[in-house]
Amino acid sequence: MIEEAFRVGFGYDVHRLVEGRPLVLGGVKIPYGKGLLGYSDADVLTHAIIDAILGALGKGDIGHHFPDSDPAYKGADSLFLLKKVVKILHDERFKVNNLDATLVAQKPKLATYLNDMEGRLSGILQVDPGVVNVKASTSEGLGFCGREEGLAAYAVVTLKRT
Repeated sequence: MIEEAFRVGFGYDVHRLVEGRPLVLGGVKIPYGKGLLGYSDADVLTHAIIDAILGALGKGDIGHHFPDSDPAYKGADSLFLLKKVVKILHDERFKVNNLDATLVAQKPKLATYLNDMEGRLSGILQVDPGVVNVKASTSEGLGFCGREEGLAAYAVVTLKRT
């Protein structure tokens, strides 16, 4: 059996914007009049990253590991969930080689928060901050993100054997 040295994973998540909830992205609380609706804190960025890592490991997805039918995860901090996935990652003898993620949001503007997100995520992932890249884009007024109904996030991760 050939033991692969690298793996690649892709993650995607989307949540609806609603009033009365905080907006948390990459573990950073963003001042905005709306937040994301979900069973946990609905951090779409962290959820996409979790799915990318689990996908690269061949370990299912976020819903498999943290089902919304389990009261333990109601209102959960997504960085706490990411910590659990990092334990799985390390148990499988891998570490993050590179992470590239994109947030899609018409509003709020996120550019001033991206470095904070990268710092928080790299700390949880136990990697140099230069390994983590988070960017934001609008959808030019198109689709549910453009109509400000929700936010989406995409993440690609490469893992390397430790």
